[in-house]
This record gives sequence, C-alpha cells and structure tokens, in this order.
Amino acid sequence: MRTATLGPAERTRALTRMADKELDVLVVGGGVVGAGTALDAVTRGLSTGIVEARDWAAGTSSRSSKLIHGGLRYLEMLDFGLVREALKERGLLLQRLAPHLVRPVPFLYPLRGRGWERWYAGSGVALYDAMALATGHGHGLPRHRHLSRRGALRAAPALKKDALVGALQYYDAFNDDARYVSTLVRTAVSYGAHAANRARVTGFLREGERVVGVRVVDLEEGRGPGEFATYEIRAKQVVNATGVWTDDTQAMIAERGQFHVRASKGIHLVVPKDRIHSSTGLILRTEKSVLFVIPWGRHWIIGTTDTPWDLDKAHPAASSADIDYLLERVNEVLAVPLTRDDVEGVYAGLRPLLAGESEATSKLSREHTVAHPVPGLVVVAGGKYTTYRVMAKDAVDAAVHALDTRVAECCTEEIPLVGAEGYHALWNARARLADRVGLHVARVEHLLHRYGSLVDEVLRLIEDDPALGEPLPCADDYLKAEIVYACTHEGARHLEDVLTRRTRISIETFDRGTRSARECARLMAGVLGWDREQVDLEVEHYEKRVEAERESQLQPDDRTADAARLGAPDTVPL
Repeated sequence: MRTATLGPAERTRALTRMADKELDVLVVGGGVVGAGTALDAVTRGLSTGIVEARDWAAGTSSRSSKLIHGGLRYLEMLDFGLVREALKERGLLLQRLAPHLVRPVPFLYPLRGRGWERWYAGSGVALYDAMALATGHGHGLPRHRHLSRRGALRAAPALKKDALVGALQYYDAFNDDARYVSTLVRTAVSYGAHAANRARVTGFLREGERVVGVRVVDLEEGRGPGEFATYEIRAKQVVNATGVWTDDTQAMIAERGQFHVRASKGIHLVVPKDRIHSSTGLILRTEKSVLFVIPWGRHWIIGTTDTPWDLDKAHPAASSADIDYLLERVNEVLAVPLTRDDVEGVYAGLRPLLAGESEATSKLSREHTVAHPVPGLVVVAGGKYTTYRVMAKDAVDAAVHALDTRVAECCTEEIPLVGAEGYHALWNARARLADRVGLHVARVEHLLHRYGSLVDEVLRLIEDDPALGEPLPCADDYLKAEIVYACTHEGARHLEDVLTRRTRISIETFDRGTRSARECARLMAGVLGWDREQVDLEVEHYEKRVEAERESQLQPDDRTADAARLGAPDTVPL
C-alpha cells in the first residue's frame, strides 16, 4: 500500500495522471457509493480514478442520521432482503472494516400499549437480532431486552412517566458519515486510485454511441483570473454515482435514464447532551415514519423528517415547520420539553430514492439499481448508506462485464479501511499513549475514534509544533492539529470543508462555528498557501453561509427556506 494522503500536491498529481493515460474505471461522484466503488475497482486490480464536483461527502453522505443499521421499519414493510443485507454490512463494518469509525449504540423503544404491542414489537426486534446472527456477522452487539416502566425510566430518566408502560432496548451502530467517506477515499488512494475533489464533470466524451471518458474542470487551479484548468479523462468504463444528481448527470449524454431518482428531504436537530437525561438513544414511532434520538459525543442528534424535495439539491434547507415538527414529536415523550433555544445545530440532507408508484417518498424503495444505459457508462442509484459496499460491488460487476480482460472478484469484504489495522491494540494502550504525548486520555480516545491507527500522523504534527496540541478556541472538542491535518492528509480545500465535514463544529456549537472560523482559516492558510485576502474571503463566505442557514430556518415552508439559503454564494461557484 502507498501513503493515503490527500494533500494539495497529491490532488494536482492525481488530475494530471488521470488525464495522461486511459483508466479502466472512472467514478463520477464522491459520496459513499462513489468512494466505495473506487475502492472496489482498484482492489480488483483496475486502474481507477474518482472525481467530485465539490468536497468528499458534500451532499447526502455528510447529512445522514449517522446510523449504520439494518432498518427495523423495513421489517414492517416485509423487505426482509434489504434488512438481511444491511445487517450483514453492519456486522462487517463493526467487526472488520472500520471498528475505529463505526460503534455500537443502544436504542430504547417506549411501549405505550399493554399486551399486543410488546408482543408485536418484541417479535420484530427478536427477528432483527436473529437475522443479524444468521448473517454470520451478528456477534459483538448485545441482544435486545424487555424493560418494565421502572427499568426504562432508569435507563432514560428524561421520559415522561405517562409516556410509556414499558420498553424494548436493542442495539444498532453509528458513525461520522462524512469522515467515513473521506477515509474510504484515502483507502482507495492507498491501493493506487487517483482522487480529486473540486473537479467538476461538465460533459461526457463520446465515440459514436459509446462513452469513453469525461471532460473535467478543475475548480481550484486555473491559468489566470477566471480561467479554470480543464482535463479530458478517458476511461474504458465510467460509473455515474452522483446520488440525487443522477438524472442531471444522465442529461449530459442526452439519454433518457432507465430509471429516475427522487429526492426526499430529511432534517436533523443537534442539542446538548445535558438537555436529555438518558444513557441510551431513543426510537419513537410517528404518524409518518420513525424518529431517532441518537447519542453524539457531547450532543444528541434528533431526526428525521421524510418529505419530497424538488428545489436546490446542493443546499437543501430546513424550514421553521420542519424544526417545529421534530420538537413537537420528541417533546411528546420528554418530561422537560426542548425549545428552539436548546438547538445548537440544524442540518438537512436529501435521500436518493428510486421513483416508483407511490407518491409518498417515505414509501419509495431504499433498494438500489445498476444500469448500463449506453456502452461505456454504468449508473448506480438508490440504496442506503449502510449497504454502500454492496452497491459498489454491483456497479463494478456491471463495469467489468463490459471489459475485454478477466477481472478478479470483489474483495472489499476483507479490506479494512485505513486506520482500522492496529486500532484495537492502540485503544487498549490509550492510557500509555496519553502519557507519552502529554494529552488527557479522553482526548486520545477522541482522536482514536476519528483516526484509528492513523492517530500517529496527527500526533506527529504536534511533536513538530507543540502549539498544535492546543484545543481550538470556541470548539475545544478539537485540537488545532486536526485542522492542519484535514488539509495535509484529508483533502480539505476550504474553510467550509473543515468546519462542516472534517469536523462537525458547524452543528456542534451554538455559534455554528463562526467564532472558530478565523483561527481555522489561519491554520489552513499555512498549508494551502492563502494570503490574508484569501483568509478574509473564506471567513466571509462561511459567515454568510451560516447567516443564510439561520434565515432559512425561520421561514414557514420549503420554497421560502430555499430562497433564503440561496442568498449565500458558494465559496467555489459551480
């Protein structure tokens, strides 16, 4: 394996190399499915490239519920195949592929009726556990258990006494979705893939009917003011993994897609840990779907909604009605209700759902589809975060079917992500590691959960410059070294990349990261070569983004919220 570094020089070199020689597979789209596809292709021995118009995981893959789960509600829909597949993937991620990034989380399901509800819900959770064991990857998580009302209130004292007669507790898993994607990309690069973010595909190269590559604009480096560098990247097979942008990407080849993707908006609230007194997450049934209250460090994530969205895909906006809906639903069971003043952060994401017969997006399929609409082009769409690896496998299977040479079978089930190897040994030695570097053991645990065995790369920055071992002002969950590392190793190019995806400062602080912005930009400047004018510009753009988001969250509906959010310009116009 080579180094897994996504620094500025590596990005430029990747674009040059992709343009120099025809690739076997080029992936368009840097979300979890695109990143997984690049890893699958390169580990089969194929020359592979991946390009992303914005930042890694800038779309759906950084705005999920952060859950790695089988999907209990799909059992109720009798979608046993999807649940079984997702439970197997959950086990692989927890046990083998990414134990440093994916961790178990308990959930409490309050029971409101006596007798039948406990039997009905209990049967579903028992089947869920049994299906996980049947996959061969269900070990490592505690089995579900039945609780009396007293036992449930002991685990979650925040609940109203009259909101339940008892409860069920079961386990799933969670992760930092954006960090997982950037780690996937780094893993693909470590096996020889070429990767470039902020590289927008503006068209497909054609030879007759066949797609033979793409035309890419480098949004970071140009030949002069207003002039962007362009590349023609040729590939034997191009994989379109652009999620909710699938139909837009297909339109570039003037071909009607074999299926359509509809966007469903889901919003989430982030509140401080001390506002909900509980040792467990919660899952609540609503009239439309289910609602999760998910432990998230020193915070809780509350979500989600499920409503159609046909407005701006790059910046889906949460309206005042969305926020009120979540607060009203969660307050139905909380003894001390939450208010708007308790909300630290809000984020909205779009699910890519395959269009079907149902008008309600909550009833559209979470299954995925792979198609070969024209020679040289594979399209993969739909699915859910947890099953990204299966989607990637199916996409590459379709691509290699059209290649002339014999290609190895998928092996990603056996390939840990960078940072996984040696993680458990480092975790066991975390107290000793903390003594060695002079950090509190809680700080080392935080770093291990984010970087795994790559933590040595972060600590090396601190050894070279002890000032980087200081907490970031106004966001002291993070060290200054992590901001620098995001640029040197993780592909961050702009302030927004660091505050919203490499860290989660944008949703974990009441100021939404504005008080940390200038210090972050100063730390980034040394790596990215920014002058004072660029630092000021980055901070200004970020502050306008936060202002626009806050304004959108005061609007009564989707259209007014969308208009308010679009009041802030992108740091890099697309």
